[in-house]
Amino acid sequence: MPRAAAARSWMRPDFMIIRQLVYLDALAREKHFRRAAEACHVSQPTLSAAIVQLEEELGVLIVERGRRFQGLTREGEIVLAHARRILAEADQMKDAIAELRDGVSGKIRLGAVPTALPMIAHITAPFSTRYPGASLTVLSLTSTEIQDGIDNFELDVGLTYLDNEPLERVVSKPIYQEAYVLLTREDGPLGERESITWAEAAALKLCLLTSDMQNRRIIDGIFRSVGHAPKPAIETNSIFNLCSHAGIQGVSSIVSSQLLEFFGVPLGTKALPLIEPDAKRTIGLIMADRHPAAPLARNLLAMSGTMADASLPRRPIVK
Repeated sequence: MPRAAAARSWMRPDFMIIRQLVYLDALAREKHFRRAAEACHVSQPTLSAAIVQLEEELGVLIVERGRRFQGLTREGEIVLAHARRILAEADQMKDAIAELRDGVSGKIRLGAVPTALPMIAHITAPFSTRYPGASLTVLSLTSTEIQDGIDNFELDVGLTYLDNEPLERVVSKPIYQEAYVLLTREDGPLGERESITWAEAAALKLCLLTSDMQNRRIIDGIFRSVGHAPKPAIETNSIFNLCSHAGIQGVSSIVSSQLLEFFGVPLGTKALPLIEPDAKRTIGLIMADRHPAAPLARNLLAMSGTMADASLPRRPIVK
């Protein structure tokens, strides 16, 4: 087929439509035909027929055949990646047109590492005030999940670490510096101390985040820099569990000072600054490095200012 004719064939209205790509994206997310159909508000036969039509039009098998959904073929994974890019570009096109006509509006999906959640309202609240036509969804995710979400068009913006593990294909903006303290019982052996070194903390019975969290990998790296490797007694993926376990006699937790500035120091505990070294890491906003930039993500980064000390009003935790 001549190149011009082949190009025109892609433009036929019966060749590939956005709705087929929406169905494919839903199937990849739900991993179940019925649930995908329900998510798209269509019948299962309608969704299945659209996927089959897409396969016929592309001339490849997209879905592994079986009585149940068994996954996508290698060709299907390639189709899915392009489908998500096309859907994201279509959404951005609609947002850009709407921005010219009605101002900033639409939905923005933001993923934040758990340790940054106490700070998120200082970003989302001003944005919602300035752009009341926009709605936000905030998800608690690991830094790896945030990078994957940006790459796969599932997230618009991330709030994550900028200077510890490499980020790829993103535009970033620093927001604040995360600092670390040891949270321990005030009537315990460290009750009279005003600070503690990282080397001393390594010998304690610690509650730390799990190793899939970048905060934990940062803390492990700081311990290695002073020649120590702690053996945590308790691991959790919840920042709230970090605080609650520090109230147990004999257990201490390493938490960000920003967490305590927001929620307050739990009753019966005290926060000791960790020194030697005075370690900090930069947390900031990221969005995909694509052109044109998504209007909502671009506006969120543009209006979010740096929090120099990330200080917040203190209030006690209610037990």
